[in-house]
This record gives sequence, C-alpha cells and structure tokens, in this order.
Amino acid sequence: MSHYLGYTAEELKHSQAILTAREITQQPSCWLKSHTAIGKSLDKIQTFLTPIFAKPDLRIIMTGAGTSAFIGHSIAPTLRQLTNKRIDSIATTDLVSNPDQYLNKNIPTLIVSFGRSGNSPESLATIALADQYVSDCYHLVLTCNIEGQLYQRSLRNHRALALLMPEETNDKSFAMTSSFTSMMLSALTIFSTGYPIKQDIERMYKCSETIITEFNSEINRIANQHIDRVIYLGSGGLRGLAQESALKLLELTAGQVIAGYESPLGFRHGPKSIVNSNTMIIVFISNNPYTRRYDLDLLQELRHNNIAARIIAITAQLDETVTKGEFWQVPGMESATDVDLLFPYILFAQLYAFHKSLMLSNTPDNPCPTGEVNRVVQGVTIYKFNN
Repeated sequence: MSHYLGYTAEELKHSQAILTAREITQQPSCWLKSHTAIGKSLDKIQTFLTPIFAKPDLRIIMTGAGTSAFIGHSIAPTLRQLTNKRIDSIATTDLVSNPDQYLNKNIPTLIVSFGRSGNSPESLATIALADQYVSDCYHLVLTCNIEGQLYQRSLRNHRALALLMPEETNDKSFAMTSSFTSMMLSALTIFSTGYPIKQDIERMYKCSETIITEFNSEINRIANQHIDRVIYLGSGGLRGLAQESALKLLELTAGQVIAGYESPLGFRHGPKSIVNSNTMIIVFISNNPYTRRYDLDLLQELRHNNIAARIIAITAQLDETVTKGEFWQVPGMESATDVDLLFPYILFAQLYAFHKSLMLSNTPDNPCPTGEVNRVVQGVTIYKFNN
C-alpha cells in the first residue's frame, strides 16, 4: 500500500489530501526531469534568446499570478547578479491594472511568464498588454499545462517561445507545489549559464529526499501545537520564498491561520507588532556571510524578546548563534548558494502547511470547497486599455 507523508493512500483519500501529499513528495524527481527536459531544448532556447539578449538595453520581466509570481521574486535577485542584466519581478496582478506604470514603450522587453494552468486571465492579459504597449516585445513562457491558453497561444506567436514542464508538475491539487519548484528550477537553468550543474541537482535531490523522510514527523508534531499566527522571514530571494511560504499556509488552512512574511531587516519596522504568545516565527537563514549577519541579529533579538511561542531557524550552516535555540538544519548544503537553498527550504513550509491543514480538519486538495477561491482564479474582468 502506498504511503505519503506518514499516511496511507486510503487515509489521504478519505481526508481529501492525496493529491497534495503526492505532489509535495514527488518534487525532487520532478527537478531531475525538468532539468533534463530543459537540457534537451537548449538549442531551441538559445536560438530564440541569443538575438534578444544581444540588445544592449534589454529589460527582462518575470511575471505570474500568486505563487507563479513568487518564482520571479525568489530568483530575480540572483539572476540580476549572475547575468548583469536588468531583471524585474512584477506580478501580472500588478501589470494588468497599471500597465503604463510598469511597462516602458521604448525599451526592448522580454516577458517571462510562469503559469501552472496557463489559464489565469491576468497572465493572458499581460501578454496582450505588453504586445500592445511595448514596441519591441518578446515572450518566454514556462508552463505545466499543454492545453492551457498560455501555451497554445504562444505557439502562434513568432515572438514567443513556450516550454512545457514534465506532465506530473501540473499539480491537480489546489495549491502549487511541484509546479512552483519545477518552473523555478527550469528558469534558473535557462538564465544562469552552467547552473545548476549535475552535482547541484544531485545534492538538492538528496537533501530534499532526506527532509521529506526524516523531518516530516517532527513537522507534523509541531503542526499539532496551537499556533494561530506564523511569520516567515528571509533576505534577498529568500524573502520571495517567505512570501510563497506564507501563501501556502493561508491557502491550505483556508485562512484559519494568519500567515505573514518580511525580510529580517524589514520586520523591525512595524510588522514585528504582530508577534504574540500564539505566534511561530520561521527564519530562512542565508548562507551568504554578509547577509547571514543580519539574519542572525534578528534571530537573537527575537529569542531575547521571548514573546513568540516558537522561533525556528532553518539553516544549512551551524554556528553558536543558531544552536542556542530551535533550528532545523538542511543536510549537505553548507556550501550552497542561497538560490540552491530555495528548494529544500520551501519543503519545510509546504510540509507544515499540509499537516496544519489536516490538524484543522481541512481538506488540503480543495481547502475552500465553498468556492471563494479556486485553483484557477475566477471572476476577473479584463478591461480594454487605451494607450
């Protein structure tokens, strides 16, 4: 009998949690498949991107709605550093309502669209608005659904290239998990020359498999503690991951747990007021020696304040500051860059949200059956834009 995350398949089906459990668990193997798939398409990708990248004033916008937007938020800081190009991460939900504030008519622009279903109305509208507003516009689409409009429309656009993720990454559950991490890894492979190399993938795979098997029961135990506020903190791209982590908890608990995010430095400027005795704070600790000092400063401060119910440092490296309190160490990633850490770190947040959902007697595969929120957003009216 199949088991996922400490439950039998039958138990998960009864709890309407089988899809979410399976899709969280399958992620390491999806990364291997996604990396291989992009490798097989590199010639086509380079043929498309090389003349675009040759434009000296090129602007790259990474975009998507909800979780898909947080892919760009998580990786754009690293990609700006690695490519020395202007790379902005702007959600489609911002672009669609204010295109003239986010787009520039006279700057060549590559829109990189992320979409699980490829049917979000804002994602489709972003492509149309960019083509309408920007005189020299191109599109790179990463999506998990061959039948989605984002993919199908791109096939008819000579200024677009659409890339499909492995079929199993088209998550059938409400929350995006393997679709998020697989599109993120694929984008890193495309835009970072030589990253990730085979050794990086294998290290991330091994580390993440260990987290799923060895940390799951402890995360389940923590999820059964009475906590009604959870705050995720991270610096740089880890702030984007903190945003995705907070959204996973809000989605899977249907808002029964308040979830927030910030950077460690930004948290002191007002958001820290949310902390009370029912709050858990999770700090994603950077491996960058300079950035790490700021993360550890706040970690020490929060522990000294002794207000939150739990303060957990998620870290790859151990030192005296980390080990003075509660921490989870991701194994074998001591020398990893922060962009490598995105993948094992998000597993902690996904697992916690999953187990918290079950503890609250929610149904992770469809946490809002009454329809206030949906797997593909509904109720959006797209208005004509005149420029």
